[in-house]
Amino acid sequence: MKTIATKLTAVISMLLFLVVSIPTTVVAQNSDRRTNLQIYGSALQYDGELEDQKFESNRLEWGGGISLNRYLNSALDAGLHLTYGSAEASNSALGNFDAQLGTAMLGLRLKMYGNILKEDAFIGPYLTVAGGGAWVKTDATRADGTTQEDDKFFTGALRGGAGLRFQFSESVSAFIESNYMIIGQDKIDGYDMGNNDRFLMHNVGLGFNLGKAKDTDMDGVPDRRDKCPDTPTGVQVDKEGCPVDTDGDGVADYQDACPTEAGVASLQGCPDRDNDGVADKDDQCPDEAGTAATQGCPDSDGDGVADKDDKCPDTPAGVQVGADGCPMDADGDGVADNEDACPNTPGPGTANGCPEVDAATKKLIEEKVRFEFDKAIVQEAYKQLLDSVIVALEKYPDHVLLIKGHADFIGSEEYNQALSERRAEAVKEYLVQRGVKNPDRLVTRGYGESQPLVQVNQRLSKRRTETARRINRRVGFELNTPDMQLNME
Repeated sequence: MKTIATKLTAVISMLLFLVVSIPTTVVAQNSDRRTNLQIYGSALQYDGELEDQKFESNRLEWGGGISLNRYLNSALDAGLHLTYGSAEASNSALGNFDAQLGTAMLGLRLKMYGNILKEDAFIGPYLTVAGGGAWVKTDATRADGTTQEDDKFFTGALRGGAGLRFQFSESVSAFIESNYMIIGQDKIDGYDMGNNDRFLMHNVGLGFNLGKAKDTDMDGVPDRRDKCPDTPTGVQVDKEGCPVDTDGDGVADYQDACPTEAGVASLQGCPDRDNDGVADKDDQCPDEAGTAATQGCPDSDGDGVADKDDKCPDTPAGVQVGADGCPMDADGDGVADNEDACPNTPGPGTANGCPEVDAATKKLIEEKVRFEFDKAIVQEAYKQLLDSVIVALEKYPDHVLLIKGHADFIGSEEYNQALSERRAEAVKEYLVQRGVKNPDRLVTRGYGESQPLVQVNQRLSKRRTETARRINRRVGFELNTPDMQLNME
C-alpha cells in the first residue's frame, strides 16, 4: 500500500510541476472554447463490511481516468467520465478482496466561477454529480479460506463531489476533486448482506481546452472578451481588444496623427491650445486663435493675410488684397482698386484714379450726329466721327459713354420720344458693330423734343424752320468716369 501511495504522490508532483511551467494568461473554458478534455490520476478508498478506509490516508488504491466536458453556460458544464481503478481490503475476522473497477458516467458540473467568482478566476470551486454504469471484476475470500466471490458483473453507479480548478493558460488547467461513489451491488467484498459498496474517489490531473476561440477581427483577443470586435486587421490592440490609445485622448493610435500628445478627434488626435480648429503642429500662432486660411494666425480684417504679415490690418471687408494685406492697385497709379473708378487705367494725381480726358477728346465728344427727318439711320457722313469716338473709347477703357438721342417738334411727344430712343440705339449699334471694347459701358437715352439746341418758332412753316429743326435732330455724347453721376435727365 505504501508503494501505491508513493506512486500517487509522484504523479501529483509531476502534474503540479507541469502546471507551474505553463504561461499564466488566464482564460477559462467558455463559450468560445466549449470543449475541455481532462486526464487524471485517481485514488479509491473502500467503505464496506470489511473496512472503512475514508479517513486513512495510507489506504489508497491507484487508478486513472479521462473526462470530456462541454460548456453549457456560465454556471454548468456537462461531461462524460471514464475511470478505471482498483480497490482492496482485508479483515482478519471476515476475509479480504481485490477488485478492479471501471465506470462510465454522464454528469453535470455546477461552477462557482462564472457566477460567484469571475469566469477567468485563477481558482475555481465547483460541485459535481454523475451517474452511469460500472464494470467490476472482484476476487473475494472469506476468513475461513473458502472463495466467496470470483465474479465479473455490470451494475449502476452514482457519484457526487466537489473540486477546485486552477486555470493557468488559455488552453491548460489543473484540478483536484473528491467524489463519494455508490455502486448498485454489495458483493465486491464478498458480503452481500448490507449497504451497497461505497468508495471515495480522489482525482488530480490536467484539463485542456480544445479548439480555438472565435476572434472575428483576428487581433488575438477572443470575441467574448473583445470590446472592439471590428478592429481593422493589423492594428495593435490592448487586453480588451480595442485599438491602443497611447495618449488617452479617445483617438486610437492608428488614426492619431499625434499619438503621443492628447488632442481632439476633429484634428486626428492632435492638440489645439488656442482652440481655433488648427492643430498645433500646423499652427504658426499656436497660442493665438486664428483661421485655417492663415495657418492658425489672427486676421483682424478678414482679408486672408495674417496680422503678423499684414501691412494694412484695417482693410475694409471684401476688398481684394495682395500678399502684404494691402488693397490691390492693378494699374499702379497709387489709388487702390477699391477706391479707383478706373482700376485698369492709371490716373495719377486724381481723386478717383481715372485719367483726365484730354482736350482733343473733349472736343470730339462735343460733336453731334445729325439725322434726316423722321429717320433713325446713321448717315455715311457721320461714320468717320463715330470711328473717332471708338478710338477715344479705347484710350479711356474705363469711361462710360452716354449716347443721347433727340428729335424736333414735328409729331406728337410720344412719337418723338420713341424716335429719339431709336436714334440713340442706332448709334450704339454702329459702335458695337465696329468692335468697340466693353460695349456694356455704352448707355443710351432718348429725350424726345424736350432739349432742342435751337428754339424754333412753331408758328412758322416747316420750310422756314427746316434748318433749325435739322440742328435739333441729333445724337450727342457725354463721356464720364464710372464714379460720376451721368446726366440722365
